[in-house]
Amino acid sequence: MHDHRREDPRLDLLRHWLEHEFGWSDLRLEPASADASFRRYFRVTRGTGSVVAMDAPPDKEDVEPYLRVAAMLEAIGVNAPRVLERNEAAGFLLLTDLGATTYLEALADAGRAEALYADAISALVRIQARGGEAARSLPPYDERLLRFEMSLFTDWLLERHLALPLDEAGRRDVAQAFDTLVASALEQPRVFVHRDYHSRNLMVCPGNNPGILDFQDAVTGAVTYDLVSLLRDCYIAWPRHRVEDWALGYQELALQSGILREEHGDPEQFLRWFDLMGVQRHLKAAGIFARLNHRDGKPGYLGDIPRTLGYVVDVAGRHDELGPLGEFVSDRVLAQL
Repeated sequence: MHDHRREDPRLDLLRHWLEHEFGWSDLRLEPASADASFRRYFRVTRGTGSVVAMDAPPDKEDVEPYLRVAAMLEAIGVNAPRVLERNEAAGFLLLTDLGATTYLEALADAGRAEALYADAISALVRIQARGGEAARSLPPYDERLLRFEMSLFTDWLLERHLALPLDEAGRRDVAQAFDTLVASALEQPRVFVHRDYHSRNLMVCPGNNPGILDFQDAVTGAVTYDLVSLLRDCYIAWPRHRVEDWALGYQELALQSGILREEHGDPEQFLRWFDLMGVQRHLKAAGIFARLNHRDGKPGYLGDIPRTLGYVVDVAGRHDELGPLGEFVSDRVLAQL
């Protein structure tokens, strides 16, 4: 009988590895999630137990950073998938299964927000407080990387997606805003940065909540980066006063646990760092969402661009040096989307 499903040689290879290497003949394989890269995840169910298989085609994805950061997070003592089996040559890993409920799904019930964010912030504090040694071996989130990320906004969203070239004045305004954002990021204390710490990568787990996914791009960088990824999330938005309350709650914990020193105790200064770091991240994310559409054939993220850039307009309106950027995004970019 002809199988009408489209051919998936990687999936056949994975099944072959599981059956022949481990003798798992009675298994069920179903997609667990796809992310914005070439990696895919499958839930492998046998009897009553399940594990997650990562498929990372070796010509496109290197599993080494994933393995390295997974070991760091395990040593730090937060709940990330443990690596059970590996076949690096084929690009397959077997991981513990952290379940199927993302923060994004759970937060549809707004009544759960306080408890879920409290857990996510306390896990973040643990990573930063205990991850100092690990952070020293991660790549730096330096000026080059910060500027490259913001260039995704101009290259992919403005030029490619909107065909909106910048005139001389626009280029000057954008360059000035980028300078301000880079300077603010680089003056912050440096910590272990997960780099994608948000509602689609945090799983609701009984016990050690949250389960933390998608950490392979970790770097050493600004203390507010993961916090603003979490609280000004590209996929779900909260009122400003709640976000700032949560951010200042984090600041207090960070001061208590030595992540921040006494001279970083000014709430106004901290919220400025938090605001500006968010603008850098949201410009990058809007560029990536456009790139996913045009380069990778994944249009599903285009709908998240208005929310993402809405943060930029909102924050820019409160910081004079970002005023021109905010007006440009509001009048020229959001107006066209």
